[in-house]
Amino acid sequence: MNQLSDRLNRLTPSATLAMSQKSGELKAQGVDVINMSVGEPDFNTPDHIKEAAKKAIDENYSRYSPVAGYPELRNAIVAKLKNENGLDYTAGQITVANGAKQSVCNTIMCLVNDGDEVIIPAPYWVSYPQMVLLADGKPVIVPAGIEQDFKITPQQLEEAITPKTKALILCSPSNPTGSVYSKDELAGLAAVLAKHPNVYVIADEIYEHINYVGKHESIAQFAEIKDRVIIINGVSKAYAMTGWRIGFAAGPEWIIKGINKLQGQYTSGPSSVSQKAAEAAYKGTQAPVEEMRQAFERRRNLIVKLAKDIPGLEVNNPQGAFYLFPKCSSFYGKADGDRRIENSNDLAMYLLEVGHVATVGGDSFGSPECFRMSYATSDENIIEALRRIKETLARLK
Repeated sequence: MNQLSDRLNRLTPSATLAMSQKSGELKAQGVDVINMSVGEPDFNTPDHIKEAAKKAIDENYSRYSPVAGYPELRNAIVAKLKNENGLDYTAGQITVANGAKQSVCNTIMCLVNDGDEVIIPAPYWVSYPQMVLLADGKPVIVPAGIEQDFKITPQQLEEAITPKTKALILCSPSNPTGSVYSKDELAGLAAVLAKHPNVYVIADEIYEHINYVGKHESIAQFAEIKDRVIIINGVSKAYAMTGWRIGFAAGPEWIIKGINKLQGQYTSGPSSVSQKAAEAAYKGTQAPVEEMRQAFERRRNLIVKLAKDIPGLEVNNPQGAFYLFPKCSSFYGKADGDRRIENSNDLAMYLLEVGHVATVGGDSFGSPECFRMSYATSDENIIEALRRIKETLARLK
């Protein structure tokens, strides 16, 4: 008998982690699988950051930190927001968590009441609707297809807002699509939000530094809504520090105090050593960030070129992050012998079991007509994976 709480029974497991586990099982059986399912840089953490962590251990940074994180790290984040984004915050408006993922969830748990609606543009990162459900809120999905570069319009936003709307979750650069909102596009959304003073914006900017359009634009730059924006960011993607688990939220002090109250009851402050490493990431040379960005841009160009050469796939040109999100619905209803493809999850499983490439079906991202590939892997892997995908899809008749 299932005695788990109703809260937990509302959730579905993470599709990306499930796919990664499945590919790991095949690898363990000796199958040569190329894993394009996980959103994780394949680079190592830069040396100066690792040195800072070693120094922190030697200096006995081994005790509890303040719940909101060390003041030195929060001040480094304040400086980052000022220097890179032109945004003014105080250390009291910053709180550090165990990854940006916790920062997103903390913010949702602090703002959303039972029955509150949260607008989530689709395609979305798999965890957003689940987190809203965890907070007893109602995810309101606003679809944006490949024909609009996976970005919602101000009109779509306006039409989705009701008296019950509490927040909008905006991810730019986006996981899973790599789409990036321009300053003009954000201004259009901000103009709509300015008319609705009870709606907050959770701006997930974790892929900020992995963009191919030059400058990152934050929706927090618009003065008329800044006091309702909570920026979420962290060190995982830009500095190849996924396992260090450091993210942060920046926003109005009353919300940050709420997050600290919540976090104080269930995790307290994040890892002391990781915080000292993150401080070095923000304060030290940014050269490795640019080197990794250039590598991702080269890979983006490579994977787009190869994917466009696969009959039946519709491909856009992502402007950031390290994902490609091709439309694959032309294959639905086709078969390889007894094996029939009805949806994107079928397609992803087919590519894994027959083509030995791990991808993730689009259903869990709110876009059942697409699937996601991460190109955070070597050029050789990308070339071989796309060769396998092309060959495998050609078998479907």
